[in-house]
Amino acid sequence: MMSQTSLESKLEALQCHFTWDLDPSRSKLFRLRYQLEDVGTEEGNSWLGHIYNLQGYVQYKLGFNEDAQSLFNKAAEAFCQTRRADSDEGPWLVVNYGNLAWLHHHLGEQAESQAYLSKVDALMNKYPSPSQDELHPEIYAEKAWTLMKFSADQKQLAADYFQRAIRMQPDMVEWKTSHVLLLAEAAAKTKTGLDAYMLERMRIANEEDPENLYLAVYYLQQNAKTMKKEEVKDEARELAQKILKNPVSSYSGMKPLLWVYFENVSVDDAIDLAEEALRRHPDVRFLKSCVALCYRRIITSRGSSPKKNPIRRGVSLHKEVISLYPQSSLAKKIDLANIYAKSNHSQAKAEQIYQELLESDLDPEEKQMVYSRFANYLYFDRQDSQGSIQYHLKAAEIPQKSRFRENSIRALGRIKDTFRRRAEELEKFLQNLQEP
Repeated sequence: MMSQTSLESKLEALQCHFTWDLDPSRSKLFRLRYQLEDVGTEEGNSWLGHIYNLQGYVQYKLGFNEDAQSLFNKAAEAFCQTRRADSDEGPWLVVNYGNLAWLHHHLGEQAESQAYLSKVDALMNKYPSPSQDELHPEIYAEKAWTLMKFSADQKQLAADYFQRAIRMQPDMVEWKTSHVLLLAEAAAKTKTGLDAYMLERMRIANEEDPENLYLAVYYLQQNAKTMKKEEVKDEARELAQKILKNPVSSYSGMKPLLWVYFENVSVDDAIDLAEEALRRHPDVRFLKSCVALCYRRIITSRGSSPKKNPIRRGVSLHKEVISLYPQSSLAKKIDLANIYAKSNHSQAKAEQIYQELLESDLDPEEKQMVYSRFANYLYFDRQDSQGSIQYHLKAAEIPQKSRFRENSIRALGRIKDTFRRRAEELEKFLQNLQEP
């Protein structure tokens, strides 16, 4: 048996989830757990091993060690299936064995931990990286996929890791697809959006990975501006038929397709598509969430005019989705409050939900979300400008980088330019804001 110090130094040197500086808040862990469960586990998903590995790490962080071990074992099985290799072992298991070495160490099972360390050494000797100064491409790819799930700050690093993996092992189509999607989603959030070069990369990726319907839908969504309306509608309907026939998954493309329908087909067709998917799979939580999102959008969007009165259905779905994601339902509770706010008879219910959220124990980013969304509610639904300013200030002064903070800072900038009585105070506040 090696000494405790030697064991710990070897564990620290591993490439796995336990050494990648992943330190999400408890609320983020629950969100991740639900997201990964919603991906589904159908055969043929090339990311299945990575999904189980990350699920195992999330369960460990939440304190569920038995579940973590079971998921790490499933990851090893999934890699054997998806890699279809002659051998049961390969470089794709380095991260998985590293996770198991750490888990056994934390459980006080040092002999088992050491056994997995030996397995990692054997794999790395048998399958060295093609580039002496870099990690094996399988490790880069898994690290990239994992970082992609955590925060906007880490997505640039994830893109860099994907690029390194692809350079060394260019035949892995799913790595190329994920890399292009990552770059495209980042570009879509900029003021200029996707340029011609990025659209061309998406077109090529779409040709190389024709079975990836999520990619096909996302490419259509980004390319729609340059297409004739009828072409977009026809392609969207064709993709809808394919997605409805496939296994249900958050990777299936249903969610972005609903936005394509909203923007290019019609509000009512979007609702009909979401309801048809749910009719075919009535017990799938992810689809209930998609349908709820559709109703929230048509109820709370100005200028949206569906044929049917959607409020009752929207309320019912949101209540159900809140119960299905019990530890990660903050956004849905806010959506429910905003649906109530649009109903003439339910202002008191909207107020009650917000008051409960304002008094609850939240992490910094969750507080920003509640403050920022409550500020919008006060401004648009209660015509309370002063109250709205107060809560935008609360959201902005929390030194945590998030889109909710950015939204509140932008709102305060607009208010400063139109609300002369408080312009000087708001100007001073914005100048003195701490960068997170």
